[in-house]
Amino acid sequence: MDSNIFLGSFEKVLRHRKSNVPEYREQNATLELLKSSVLVAFSGALRIHLAFLLLHITSSLLTCFAGGLVIYTVYTLDRALESAEDSVNRKELNGSKREVALAVSLLAFVIGVFILAKEGLCALAFLPFITGYLYSKGINIGKFSLKLKGGLGVKNLVVGATWGIFIAGLAGGSSTHMLPVILVFAFFGIKLFINSAIYDFKDVKGDTLAGIRTLPVALGEQNTRNLLITLHLTSHMVLGVALIQGLVAFEPLILLYSFVCGLMCIENYTRTEEEELPFRKLERTFMVDGESTSIVGLRAVAGAFLA
Repeated sequence: MDSNIFLGSFEKVLRHRKSNVPEYREQNATLELLKSSVLVAFSGALRIHLAFLLLHITSSLLTCFAGGLVIYTVYTLDRALESAEDSVNRKELNGSKREVALAVSLLAFVIGVFILAKEGLCALAFLPFITGYLYSKGINIGKFSLKLKGGLGVKNLVVGATWGIFIAGLAGGSSTHMLPVILVFAFFGIKLFINSAIYDFKDVKGDTLAGIRTLPVALGEQNTRNLLITLHLTSHMVLGVALIQGLVAFEPLILLYSFVCGLMCIENYTRTEEEELPFRKLERTFMVDGESTSIVGLRAVAGAFLA
């Protein structure tokens, strides 16, 4: 009798767990969605800090933090507003509570705007927000349709130009010399254009199914790789000349690490793979999204050593 009671209780526990599997998966996917943009936002905040350094302006922690919140908002909204290619490219987000991500990202945006408004930089926050919506969802007015995610290299240009303006604008908003700000804009704009194209290589399958003609899809691996290398060499050569001429702050470590890291990323992560190994994904994330963190860390160590 006791054994029957025990077995009955055990079966109830099993049934309860099985009934909660979808709920568990939903919660897990939602958490994955909420944290998927944290590293990108943190990396972006540090890029704003690096822009302050290159412009020889005292870095504002609040500005960097607010910039990171805006970046988090835009990328989380992009992932929360479902698209055809995301069901293939980001399977781990399938089944997540998108409305939770929308609420959290909008809260982050409000906080970011509030901070930037106090510094007179409120308008800059709406540039990536509006562009991000046009990129992810687009607008349809009658026969007119606009979505920035499609087209040969359009999404990469949008990413590079938007974040280049945002980063250089936040760091150099109070600067009276426009040439250094333009140089910083070009440097980060091209770098983020390249980074977005690198990530397109892992999304070739989903983009092809959705009819999105990214650079790897339209030009092929080798031609895209050649384009990225050319842009990388040009941007670093221009910033190197500006650094030598004193147009930007003398920050050779930023330039050198960015140059080496960028070449390694283009060489190693611009090849399509049928199935990406977890270690490979972690490695690419560290190299691409973790670059600004590495630069800031190395610069701090070098400064302490030289002091």
